[in-house]
Amino acid sequence: MSQPSPSPSQVAAQQGQAQQVTGSQSLIRSLESVGAEVVFGIPGGAILPAYDPLLDSDSVRHVLVRHEQGGGHAATGYAQATGRVGVCMATSGPGATNLVTPIADAYMDSVPVVAITGQVASQAIGTDAFQEADIRGITMPITKHNYLVTDPAEIPRVVAEAFHIAGTGRPGPVLVDISKDALQARTSFRWPVEMDLPGYRPPGRPHGKQVREAARLLVEARRPVLYVGGGVIKAGASEALLALAELTGAPVVTTLMARGAFPDSHPQHLGMPGMHGSVAAVTALQKADLLVSLGARFDDRVTGKLSSFAPHATVVHADIDPAEISKNRTADVPIVGDCRDVVTDLVAAVRAEHAAGRQADLGAWWSTLDEWRTTYPLGFEVPADGSLAPQHVIRRLGEIVGPDAIYASGVGQHQMWAAQFIRYEKPRTWLNSGGLGTMGYAVPAAMGAKVGMPGTTVWAIDGDGCFQMTNQELATCAINGIPIKVAVINNGTLGMVRQWQTLFYGSRYSNTDLRSATRSVRIPDVVKLADAYGCVGLRCETPDQVDATIEKAMAVDDVPVVVDFTVHQDAMVWPMVAAGTSNDDIRYARGLAPVWDRDLGETGVQGV
Repeated sequence: MSQPSPSPSQVAAQQGQAQQVTGSQSLIRSLESVGAEVVFGIPGGAILPAYDPLLDSDSVRHVLVRHEQGGGHAATGYAQATGRVGVCMATSGPGATNLVTPIADAYMDSVPVVAITGQVASQAIGTDAFQEADIRGITMPITKHNYLVTDPAEIPRVVAEAFHIAGTGRPGPVLVDISKDALQARTSFRWPVEMDLPGYRPPGRPHGKQVREAARLLVEARRPVLYVGGGVIKAGASEALLALAELTGAPVVTTLMARGAFPDSHPQHLGMPGMHGSVAAVTALQKADLLVSLGARFDDRVTGKLSSFAPHATVVHADIDPAEISKNRTADVPIVGDCRDVVTDLVAAVRAEHAAGRQADLGAWWSTLDEWRTTYPLGFEVPADGSLAPQHVIRRLGEIVGPDAIYASGVGQHQMWAAQFIRYEKPRTWLNSGGLGTMGYAVPAAMGAKVGMPGTTVWAIDGDGCFQMTNQELATCAINGIPIKVAVINNGTLGMVRQWQTLFYGSRYSNTDLRSATRSVRIPDVVKLADAYGCVGLRCETPDQVDATIEKAMAVDDVPVVVDFTVHQDAMVWPMVAAGTSNDDIRYARGLAPVWDRDLGETGVQGV
């Protein structure tokens, strides 16, 4: 069958010839040229010119969201699930400012997103015109780069640069703010464009001398730990990490943003470190003599009281962003570079050490680690009244749905339980708001992930507090055929805040109860709400209903499903390191702390 002849505009584009178009047409053609697949957005006055040519695009799909924040988080979820740049679009003023939270969220978690906003006409900028906001100034601290475009001729170059900057080096959000008159004016369109970014130089390959020094330390260490952050997933370095771990025999811990970077089922995986990490992972970092940090930033939720973190450890810190190295903890061996390059080179350097007869003996270290894992496993208390334990719900969800699904969580207790009790075997299967901790992230992020990975089952695991912030995007999912599944862990309260009130404020529950005063009326009734949004609504209230409810949800594949899991409100997340305290003060249950027989000596390994 013969192919249709290209149009004159396509021929001109292929030949690099300039075409006369509007700025809006230039914007849409630029998005097509960079390979953008989907835009999550809402039209409005200043951005409206761009929506007319968008209607004619054969390659860029637009998803009309119900709130700009939902569009921003959807772009983030799309990017986290696919590894491609996510795109969101909004109008000026309140439309743009509604994107501030998801932009900040993407910035904190290094997610490649391009946010396109309309701006008032250039001659009105600075006059407090209707729906004017200096979104470039507002977002300057929370974007990797941002632009204000008032000349339509600049649109192709700016779009190309924005996608390049967002997706290379340390990924992050880029804002492109375009004045309305630039969108309406006539201009020329030429692609490809020439990019000139003299101040932007992503790091090259890691320094060989530093890599060799890290390898030497690895084969000499007695208590090493591979401390793995989200940068490993962003770099596509999971396979190289597996090779490094098995080559060295070192234990691996994966941060909240790195869940899935290393298989949970692997015997060398100790779990997640940090405030709610496993006892083995947290204590291994504390007692290590060598930390090899890969794409992690020594966040306060991992280190606890920084001055007491890993006091005996030499630190190798590898990161693509030189600003992160030694920012919080001084690196003895700094390595700047992409994690995949670093880990690949480390594997080669360690093999060279082994070939020379130098290899670590970690038998005693693993004996101790295994005792910690056996003595202090993750667990939870089953409610005495027979009500539903949230941990049981989430664990069974992971076991029934399996490791091929994508799980997106909100923020709070359910987030920590989802990180703890679901076993992640693959990268890009766990999405959450780690750095900013944004309530309302789960539903729109799951929506974006499902758009990017339509053949994959996507579950949003949300708390009832988070769910009520962005559940309007269920309408978006139902209308656009985006069949996500939502597990609402409904304890009638702002759970993590209530936990802190229990532990640190004498059980004075100030403004954390989300239920009605009578507690006999469901406000909202999640099942009715799901039905109102065109979704299937289910409810589960007892342990014996859990498996059947999950399986019923899994059987629905053409519309979104929302499950109201009514759980015990006093469940807590354990283990826990209280904010501002040392990781040495970890508690594995309320009032219960691990007891160590003796401190690690220079030559010995602590017993339990």
